[in-house]
Amino acid sequence: MEQSGEYRIAAGLEEVWRGLNDPEVLARCIDGCQSMEKRSEEQFLASVKAKVGPVSATFSAELNLLDVNPPTSYTIVANVKGGAAGFGKGTAAVALREEGQDTLLTYQVKASVGGKLAQIGSRLIDGTARKMADDFFAAFGQEVSGAAPEATGSNAAATPRYERSGNWIIWLVMFAALATAMILAF
Repeated sequence: MEQSGEYRIAAGLEEVWRGLNDPEVLARCIDGCQSMEKRSEEQFLASVKAKVGPVSATFSAELNLLDVNPPTSYTIVANVKGGAAGFGKGTAAVALREEGQDTLLTYQVKASVGGKLAQIGSRLIDGTARKMADDFFAAFGQEVSGAAPEATGSNAAATPRYERSGNWIIWLVMFAALATAMILAF
């Protein structure tokens, strides 16, 4: 699975960067997040209860940050395990760019899944991952700025503005992404 997205967040670059690295902020933005722990400056552990199509499970994830360039970019390497539901591995490149008083956040995810998740089919997984990313970034934008972010680029054609729908799983987009994101996330 490959996915990318772009969001304009009505907050400064430093504020967005801090939010993306704060486990409490991330946990509040990820629906179903049971725990989010920052183990080190480069590692997060998370547990998220989620449903993807007919598969429902609690997913545990280890996220490692590489190529960290504060406050503008990093790469997330994710390993996600969902027991009998399956597993996911992936990378997400996240970049921030200041545009006036806003921050433009872009991400690119490359992920693969196995187990029952792989049997669901790529269309359902891609659609779920896109929705999860949209939900995460809507919640994240609301958290750091008080306003929903504006989707730009190819995201804007599908849904011009995002409201939080309440169904996100941790940067599963980012884990397996965001799916992504999300993560945001999930």
